[in-house]
Amino acid sequence: MSRLGNLGSRLHHGEIGYDFIKNRRIWYGVSILITIVAVLGLAVRGLNMGIEFQGGAVFTTPKHMSTSVAQAESYAHDASGNEAIVQKLGDGSLRIQIAGIETGKSDQIKETLAKDLKVDPEHINADLVGPSWGEQIANKAWQGLAIFMVLVVIYLAIAFEWRMALAALVALVHDLTITTGVYALVGFEVTPGTVIGLLTILGYSLYDTVVVFDSLKEQTKDITRQTRWTYSEVANRSINGTLIRSINTTVVALLPVAGLLFIGGGVLGAGMLNDISLSLFVGLAAGAYSSIFIATPLVADLKEREPQMKALKKRVLARRAQGAAQGESLEAEPAGVTAGDEPESEGAAPATAAAVGPHNQSVSRGRGRGRPPGKR
Repeated sequence: MSRLGNLGSRLHHGEIGYDFIKNRRIWYGVSILITIVAVLGLAVRGLNMGIEFQGGAVFTTPKHMSTSVAQAESYAHDASGNEAIVQKLGDGSLRIQIAGIETGKSDQIKETLAKDLKVDPEHINADLVGPSWGEQIANKAWQGLAIFMVLVVIYLAIAFEWRMALAALVALVHDLTITTGVYALVGFEVTPGTVIGLLTILGYSLYDTVVVFDSLKEQTKDITRQTRWTYSEVANRSINGTLIRSINTTVVALLPVAGLLFIGGGVLGAGMLNDISLSLFVGLAAGAYSSIFIATPLVADLKEREPQMKALKKRVLARRAQGAAQGESLEAEPAGVTAGDEPESEGAAPATAAAVGPHNQSVSRGRGRGRPPGKR
């Protein structure tokens, strides 16, 4: 077995682990700090909305243009009177995007650009988007995002419980805020591809979160019938048990996305790949972080406020104090609730956990087993 596989096995069986729940306030603070930076980026710089959302025109020149990006930006500004975004594509052509212009003015801009760039106007391709169409696209994007959030909360509330649904919603908002904040700070253009990327990373984030929630739900069945572990300790075991799976899933997903972002968008100059690849790259990393450091610790915080969990914690601590007074080792073990734990009635004195394993049977009950029929 490889070292990573051995590490994953030891984490899953509770032999080692990191106390995510105990150190949750540190990670809450890190998330709040990152979120504040993202919100400030959105407030100060704002999003660079593409023409699909605000209307405008995109002019694509022939291949192998010798004009530099700076010169093309100057030509486009002089022709339209507005700021232009120019990208040099992999085949040497220029993509000139001018937002906020009327469709009737596009022909005049095209003629002026052709004259400045010294090319035939027929060789410049123009794609036009009206302001009303861009507004409709923006509204549809927000509606789709809102519907997605509502459906996710309803599903998680039914499949798990409302606390897990609330924690997952907080993690999703956390991921969206960080991703859009990075877009504002970097200045990348927001296009429909960006919206598709955001919806995709929300799915990845939910996948990691649901994996941990499912493990937590399984290990906390009848948790109040034992006195070995609190809810937070079992939640910490669930995170550690699925940690390697989350890391592997995220790394495998990030590698091809990094290829799109750094090679496709950076080296090859395929600017249209930047729209979706940046949202995927940042969102996948933020989603893996939130599912481990935000969602499950938040569920533990909410569950520990329940009267049953408060009573369970008191019984667990009382049992450990009693064991310590008697010289027994009753430290909290990083393991889940097992079937061998004995139920306890409310108010009963803490009892030692039953041993897990095969039970001895009397000779009379085991007599005759394994014999052929008719020879008893």
